[in-house]
Amino acid sequence: MIDYSSESTHTPPASLPSDRVSELLLGMRLRGIRYRRIQVTPPYGLRFGTIEGWAQFHFIARGSVFLRSPGGALHTLEAGDALLLPRGGEHELLSAPDQPSRDIADYESALLCESVRSVKACPEGSCPTTRAVFFSACLEFDLGGMHPLVALMPEVMRVGTLLERHPEILPMLEAMEREARTERAGFAGILARLADVISAYIVRGWVECGCGDATGWVEALRDPRLGRVISALHRDPGRHWTVAELAAEMGSSRSVFAERFLAITGMTPHRYVSELRMRLATQWIGRDHMPIETVALRLGYGSQAAFSRAFKRITGQSPGAIRAASKAERIMDPAMR
Repeated sequence: MIDYSSESTHTPPASLPSDRVSELLLGMRLRGIRYRRIQVTPPYGLRFGTIEGWAQFHFIARGSVFLRSPGGALHTLEAGDALLLPRGGEHELLSAPDQPSRDIADYESALLCESVRSVKACPEGSCPTTRAVFFSACLEFDLGGMHPLVALMPEVMRVGTLLERHPEILPMLEAMEREARTERAGFAGILARLADVISAYIVRGWVECGCGDATGWVEALRDPRLGRVISALHRDPGRHWTVAELAAEMGSSRSVFAERFLAITGMTPHRYVSELRMRLATQWIGRDHMPIETVALRLGYGSQAAFSRAFKRITGQSPGAIRAASKAERIMDPAMR
C-alpha cells in the first residue's frame, strides 16, 4: 500500500526533477472503460479484476469495507477513501475478512448512462442506512513510452495522506461522496469523470514523491545526467541515435555512458530505444488506430517492411495482428468504441 506521508521514518528517495515529472506524465492517459455505482447490504463479497491489463479504481462513499489485494494483503477502508490498483489484478471488497465473494459481473445491473451501470444487492425492505455504497471503475491506464513505470508501482495506491500535499483533492472526494449517495440528474457521468481525475492525481502524487522505493529503471530518471538521456530518447524516439550522441547528452565518454546505462537500466542503449519504439508503435496502432506506414515513418524506419520486421522481432507479433486484435475488441465490446 502506498504511503505518501512525510512522517515516514526511512530516508525518502530523491525526488525527480519537476521538468522530468512533466515529461513522464505528458503521455499519461487514464480512460474509463466501465464504471459501477454499487449498493450492497452486509454480508457481501465482491470480486473484481478478472480482466487482465486494466487498472481498477474504488471510492467508498458509505460504510466500512475490507479490501483483499491481488497479493492477499487485507486493508480496511472507510467512507471517503479512494484507491487505485494500477495493474488491476483479482481483488475483493468484503464486509468481513472471511466473507466469500462473487464476481461483480455476476450481479444484476442496470444502465445509468453510457458505460456507467448500477448494481444493487440489497434485500427488499432493508434499511437504507445499512447499505454500503461504492463507485468503481475499470480504467485503461497508459503512460505511453514510460509504461515500464507501471510495473514499479505499488499494487494498491491509496489517496491517504496525498491530501496533505494536494488539499484541492478533498472537494473532489466530497463531491464524489455526494453524487454517489444521491441520484441527482447527471450524477453517473459526473462520478465517472471525477474517478478519472482522482486516479490521475494518485499517479502524479507517486511520481512527484520520487516513485516511492522503486529502483532499477527509476534510478536512471533520478540521476541528473542519465535522466537527461532518457528524456531525450523519449522526446525523439524516431531519431537515429548514436552512442556518441547519447554520451554527449550525459556529458561523458562513450564507454562510461554505455557501462552506466547498462548497469542502471539492465539493457543496452540500442535495445532500450528499440523497445521504446515498439511500445509506442503498439499504442499508436492498437489504441490510436494510426496507419502502420505512418507509425513506421514517425519512428524513423525507412520502410514499412523494415519496421514490420523489427516489430515482430521484438514483440513476437506483426503490426497487422495488433491492429486486427484492437478492431476485434471494439466490435465485441461497445464500451471500447
